Amino acid sequence: EITSMNHGFAVDGQSLPNNVLETHKSLFDGSNCGIKLQGKPIFSVQYHPEASPGPQDSYYLFERFTEAMRERKN
Repeated sequence: EITSMNHGFAVDGQSLPNNVLETHKSLFDGSNCGIKLQGKPIFSVQYHPEASPGPQDSYYLFERFTEAMRERKN
């Protein structure tokens, strides 16, 4: 997916523990742009999923988040 980002810091993919997966990587500079904790509903991205080029491009992230909330509501 194409994203909009502007950051001065990034997670070093080489520093991640074994249970954390790198899910997104910048094609521009190779920096880490997303991680996921294995076995848990925990994930993060370092870009603006609601921004350009289109508001639906990263919609799946919002769906993943709201589904995790629904599953744990009770």
